[in-house]
Amino acid sequence: MEFTTFTLANGIRCIHRRVHSGVVHCALVVNAGSRDELPTEHGVAHLAEHTLFKGTLRRKAYQINSRLEKLGGELNAFTTKEDTTIHATTLRSDFAKAVDLIADVVFHSTFPSHEVEREKKVVIDEINTYRDLPAESIFDEFEALLFPASSLGRPILGTRRSVGSLGSEQIRNFLERTYTTDQMVFSSIGPMSEETVRRTAERFLGTLPVSKRSFERTAPEATTPFFKQTHKLGNHQGHCIVGGRAFGFDDKRRLPLAMLVNLLGGPSANARLNVLLRERNGLSYNIEAAYVPFTDTGEATIYFSSEKEQVDRCLELVQEELHRAMEKLLSSRQLAQAKKQFLGQFAISMESNEGYMLGAGKSFLVYNEVDTLKEVCRKVHEVTAEELAEVARTVFAEPSVLIYR
Repeated sequence: MEFTTFTLANGIRCIHRRVHSGVVHCALVVNAGSRDELPTEHGVAHLAEHTLFKGTLRRKAYQINSRLEKLGGELNAFTTKEDTTIHATTLRSDFAKAVDLIADVVFHSTFPSHEVEREKKVVIDEINTYRDLPAESIFDEFEALLFPASSLGRPILGTRRSVGSLGSEQIRNFLERTYTTDQMVFSSIGPMSEETVRRTAERFLGTLPVSKRSFERTAPEATTPFFKQTHKLGNHQGHCIVGGRAFGFDDKRRLPLAMLVNLLGGPSANARLNVLLRERNGLSYNIEAAYVPFTDTGEATIYFSSEKEQVDRCLELVQEELHRAMEKLLSSRQLAQAKKQFLGQFAISMESNEGYMLGAGKSFLVYNEVDTLKEVCRKVHEVTAEELAEVARTVFAEPSVLIYR
């Protein structure tokens, strides 16, 4: 069996994969992100993630930071629109210490006011860093236009003003409302037996009280495509995003869209838009496509940067390629190559134990299962050229466009 799964008495689900390694990766994945913030809490999900490490009932901040590092391991975390992950990497012998530390910071943090105030300055500096990077800030603005009047349209980091207004009480209230045991998955990968993982999880996570979520996410309202240009003084380059709303986690069209996005602007040098804009025309150093699914919606984007004078030409070429994807079916050979490349990238990504562990935790959180490589291969081989063209028409027929000049 590729995975071991079980559920603790308090509802925390656990998934483990046993591999031959001297290193352990583990994480607690929480189904709570910036989307779950109230209007008065903008930025609190990310600030909470930062301040989890600033002191617990048992440990001071420096003890948290040095607990695993002194052993050669590490503890880290990240926040997305819909989830927060606290993860650790240690030697096999220190697995219990890692789980103990994760449980301590998630469930017993005290959020001292002086530490929160200090960390707010760090987060505001992080916000300023992103504001200085047009390749980053353009995504925040695009999402604000794509999901207006929805928390999905707000940047994960918050704003300088919103973060400045937050405090320990708002953090505690957010965690009490969203960090419930029925919305958590503990994921691990390493040489530990099922018995060891179960015993360790029960010891440090299983004694926590049961808690259940009392709210549901609200789907964003429909919106119309937009075209917006913003002039940015001092930029050497122009930046552009083309895209739109896409499919949520439960939509069967999710896989064909992921394959289409990979074909158009994936990481390989032979991605169609890379060949078109960079290799054939020398117009852009950086062009990439992405698809991010959410609970009930998603977004698919194509981003590129170029000389300001070449933005219009690049956009024209992108739109022409999208039109081809909608109207001209892949040949049998092209489809087979696209599938093989997609599966190859997926299989190679599984070689990263940490990445595999994080992906398995997220999948188990959303679907309560994780597809094996064999199952993924089966699903990919069933995708047709007609399905790729159909998802292209659905998502990119009337795309939204945001340009920084």
